[in-house]
Amino acid sequence: MGDAALNLGISIVKAGVCLYDIITYPLYALVQRPWQERHLMNRKRAVEVGVGEGICFHNNDPPHEFQVEIREAKITTMESALSYACKKHKNKKAMGTRHILMEFEEVQKSGKVFKKYELGDYSWLTYNEVDKMATNFGRGLRALGHQSKENIVIFAETRKEWLISAMGCFKQNFPLCTLYATLGDEAVVHGINETEVRHIITSHELLPKFKTLLAKCPNVTHITYFGDQLKETSLDGYKAGIVFNSFEDVIKKGNNSSFSDEPPREDDTAIIMYTSGSTGAPKGVIMSHHNLVNSIIGYAVGLNIKRDDIYLAYLPLAHVLELMAESMMMMFGVPMGYSTPLTMTDRSSKVKRGCPGDCSVLKPTMMAAVPLILDRIYKGILDKVAAQGPWLGKLFEFGLEYKLNWMKRGWDTPICNWFVFRKVRALLGGRLRIMAVGGAPLSPDTHNFVRASLGVPVLQGYGLTESCGCATLMDQYDLTTGQVGAPLQVCDIKLVNWEEGNYRITDKPRPRGEIVIGGSNIAVGYYKNPKKTKEDFFDSDGRRWFRTGDIGEFGEDGCLMIIDRKKDLVKLQFGEYVSLGKVESELKVCPSVENICVYGESSKNNIVAIMSPVQKNLEDLARSLGKKDLRRELLCMDDDINKALLQELVATGKKAKLERFELPTALFLTSELWTPDTGLVTAAFKLKRKSIQVKYQDAINRMYAS
Repeated sequence: MGDAALNLGISIVKAGVCLYDIITYPLYALVQRPWQERHLMNRKRAVEVGVGEGICFHNNDPPHEFQVEIREAKITTMESALSYACKKHKNKKAMGTRHILMEFEEVQKSGKVFKKYELGDYSWLTYNEVDKMATNFGRGLRALGHQSKENIVIFAETRKEWLISAMGCFKQNFPLCTLYATLGDEAVVHGINETEVRHIITSHELLPKFKTLLAKCPNVTHITYFGDQLKETSLDGYKAGIVFNSFEDVIKKGNNSSFSDEPPREDDTAIIMYTSGSTGAPKGVIMSHHNLVNSIIGYAVGLNIKRDDIYLAYLPLAHVLELMAESMMMMFGVPMGYSTPLTMTDRSSKVKRGCPGDCSVLKPTMMAAVPLILDRIYKGILDKVAAQGPWLGKLFEFGLEYKLNWMKRGWDTPICNWFVFRKVRALLGGRLRIMAVGGAPLSPDTHNFVRASLGVPVLQGYGLTESCGCATLMDQYDLTTGQVGAPLQVCDIKLVNWEEGNYRITDKPRPRGEIVIGGSNIAVGYYKNPKKTKEDFFDSDGRRWFRTGDIGEFGEDGCLMIIDRKKDLVKLQFGEYVSLGKVESELKVCPSVENICVYGESSKNNIVAIMSPVQKNLEDLARSLGKKDLRRELLCMDDDINKALLQELVATGKKAKLERFELPTALFLTSELWTPDTGLVTAAFKLKRKSIQVKYQDAINRMYAS
């Protein structure tokens, strides 16, 4: 189909849709009442209050019934919170895991062989069963010699046994030290030795790491492991003297023991959560039971959880976002089905062709996500639409624009939802009601695309490990992009001047400054690091406060926007400030970008970029340029490829309205994929700027010299 015919066809469709809108407008207005939605969109969500230095904002909403319920029940610890949830919801479904029926090798068209799963249904534990297992697990650890207030490390992927183990530790007042499953060996050893643990909880998949790591961890005497559904766990080849027990063994020991629970107090340490370490060795953040309970209250109110919801659990439980999310679901009696990014959808890489993915079976109504996953969904859908040809591509583009236009005015578009976005919604089960996003900035393009194509509110939140993940959250009526919502009810947020970066609370039209969070959700401090604790934490006005290092501004509606980060800000030769993180979040939307790091020097007037390209896009580009040899290493060194991808990056940046000085003028393509094992990104896939700079310094020098 030629361009003229294509444009004519789309024009006819637009005319038909316009006529339909005019005819059905009164009916939709009567049924949907969009003025009510617009009133909720435009409401003021936080008010300015006078608290010490800077400018402070406070959520002025009345207490939620959930907050009242928790306060009246005198819940002040994670142990009492989760025990209360189990007693309240008793025989309701709590945690579900899919049966893996078999693993086999599937030969791809390219000749590559991938391991795939054939998966069965979800099997469920009730709240009563979960509580009993957690009780016996905690008592089993006591039977193995673990003492109250003695640290214990958990180093495992997200699964039901992780949370049950945590609940068991809370019941016995064992501080739980969490380590990302994707941390590098040095970081794992650092966390184990700094906390001086004798006992490690891990999984079948990660256990072999300890064949080498135990030699560097002299205090460790016990390892408890979660088994695999298909394979036996080998215990050969480990350091002599280590006592191994399976998760089930520990539960049996607890069931046969005479130990009772030793509940914690609210000021006792619940968790020492190790960060992913983007600027050095991971730091252990000390979270008290009081901190975590208040964080649950804050987020639960903001998310408007319903008792008939179903939650998809797959993000790392070692990250505070997922830990708080799953704890909230338990408080409301929401069933949680466990998944992984490799089995989530019908098209996920570990799912056998023809076998439904986890979302198709579970049909979740709620899920949490990080921008990295949403960016991949965004690019994946666009690639699939593009493969259908220009006609369907144009139709999809029109449908997206049409839906966004009506949505921002308070209207729903049921016909468009059905004809254009039905298959997109089906990717995640078709029943998704709400999605919460955190962990990194979400680009406006991705935000709008996902909320329109999935037809659900995508609520971007802001929080840090040091604030127990809790600070701000958008509500479901907030359809802006770039904002992260108003302060949650358990904390206040201040902006204070940062003179070096030229950010002041007197700035017009909006106050700007460093974000400082204060409230009962702020952590105790950093484990065995009093100097850093004193730098970042302080007490004032009867509350604990944390200096985030992020730069924000408040809008007239009382919502926060993250505009910069102290460590990400570069001042160029002619005085322009470039926020590297902001530029990267916009450029990551480019379909060819797997990962990207932007670099700038104060002695130069431009920035450069180091990019790891998406393999498929790289090969497609190479074919279009007549390249015969498609080896990744050669393509990344090809000048024609480099020039074309730089043009694509610049076009993406211009579309996002980046300033001229925010667009990279030179590009280096790396054939290396950036994973935590390379040391170039953290376990949460955040860039390690210093490590990247050191590794690619020669390439940076060449880009600036060219």
